[in-house]
Amino acid sequence: MKIQKTKIEDLYLIEPEPFEDLRGNFQRVFCQKELLEEGINFEIRQINQSLGKKKGTLRGFHFQEKPKSEDKIIQCIRGAVFDVALDLRKDSGTYGEWVVQELTEKNRKMFLIPKGFAHAFQTLVDNSEIQYFISDFYSPEQGRGIPWNDPDLGIPWPIKDPILSEKDKNWPSFKEYGK
Repeated sequence: MKIQKTKIEDLYLIEPEPFEDLRGNFQRVFCQKELLEEGINFEIRQINQSLGKKKGTLRGFHFQEKPKSEDKIIQCIRGAVFDVALDLRKDSGTYGEWVVQELTEKNRKMFLIPKGFAHAFQTLVDNSEIQYFISDFYSPEQGRGIPWNDPDLGIPWPIKDPILSEKDKNWPSFKEYGK
């Protein structure tokens, strides 16, 4: 696995290194030892999958507050997604900044999103499926969100009229969260 830093501290892009032969391919998608060698302590507590049946489906921005904050590794296993990590760590020099990665079944890239970040993604094709490796258990009591289209964030979503859940239409603004 190649583990690459992004412009925001503690946010990483992971690229599996597939071995291919006449049978097909094999790739490692998680190795705690390799992460620890990079100073990343990540333990998997839960693995989730999400299927966006229609192009333009958007989920997020979602996160869990302490004491149930989560690290996540996001991987697109079918289709393609526009994936965004938003820094919510008020004491960081990059608070309110975000990084975008296009994750596809072809590029096999994964996004390691640490505690203190919100996460959102938009499907770029029908039947896009992502898999989440998560470091803590889901806790609805700590579940929070921020509007996907908050004007203070200025994220260039590729599809301007997404398919959203009612919950994702009604989160408090980024400024309200920051108070």
